[in-house]
Amino acid sequence: MAALKYAGLEDTDSEEELPPGWEERTTKDGWVYYANHLEEKTQWEHPKSGKRKRVAGDLPYGWEQETDENGQVYFVDHINKRTTYLDPRLAFTVEDNPAKPTARQKYDGNSTAMEILQGCDLSGKVVIITGANSGIGFETAKSLALHGAYVILACRSLSRGSDAVQRILGEWHKAKVEAMTLDLASLQSVQDFAEAFKSKNLPLHILICNAAVFGVPWCLTEDGLESTFQVNHLGHFYLVQLLEEVLRQSSPARVVVVSSESHRFTEIKDSSGKLDFSLLSPSKKEYWAMLAYNRSKLCNILFSNELNRRLSPHGVTSNSLHPGNMIYSSLHRNWWLYTLLFTLARPFTKSM
Repeated sequence: MAALKYAGLEDTDSEEELPPGWEERTTKDGWVYYANHLEEKTQWEHPKSGKRKRVAGDLPYGWEQETDENGQVYFVDHINKRTTYLDPRLAFTVEDNPAKPTARQKYDGNSTAMEILQGCDLSGKVVIITGANSGIGFETAKSLALHGAYVILACRSLSRGSDAVQRILGEWHKAKVEAMTLDLASLQSVQDFAEAFKSKNLPLHILICNAAVFGVPWCLTEDGLESTFQVNHLGHFYLVQLLEEVLRQSSPARVVVVSSESHRFTEIKDSSGKLDFSLLSPSKKEYWAMLAYNRSKLCNILFSNELNRRLSPHGVTSNSLHPGNMIYSSLHRNWWLYTLLFTLARPFTKSM
């Protein structure tokens, strides 16, 4: 994670010798990791050799493994009546040799967020993530915060957002995280959030439009629009417009829009090939939850593509993504049929 000039890699000759400020530690299940005390960060790979290791065998006779109040593993030598945070088995480590990725694809469906961010130092970066108190949004917020970013969790419920902040701080007490209120079903709330963020006079390097609803009954928002369309697309569209100038001033910056493969199974044009606005915010009689979700996801992609065309010359890129098929999350909670379907599919899907 650390830059070479901070890690002091030039100062050591042995491949296995740790640079100044680094310490070797082990997890409860025997994996070796490395703590950089200069930057207060950790990583799995040896900072010089890039190797991953784990300890071999059981603890020596008379030794016992314990955990302190901060979750740190330490070791008790009952024979000599002493304690240490240094695993006595570190002299007998074995190298872990994961299968090397092909040049064609570095990551796949089994890659975790922490693995993908390995080596990224996001110190000084400011990130906004909508719907970040649970599911994909929470895991994204946690992973970015643990790599040094200042992350704002934009959540409809401030209390749930604050709970999510505490969970992240529980993993690293120096994480820079904050919860702010954002209800995408209210354009006034979107405007209030944007103004509150601007008042902080912060840059904005990453905006992740993640929040969504799925399978909800037909209802209109306070703005008179069908809720799935407004929450999943229009609220994010408005948020990006309000923060566009901040993104430009913070370039290089990026917008990430979480869409879905579901966008393929719908249409938003009429029989003559023109955009049919009545399909975007349908009446109760014409409403079907699944189609409403699919249309909102198609709008996400069309918006992201056009946003990238307009803003990339100014240093702001935009990408949309499909997070994975049938990921088990709270997104399905609004209809028992979807809950059953997700439950049956859970053994074959990715975890959060």
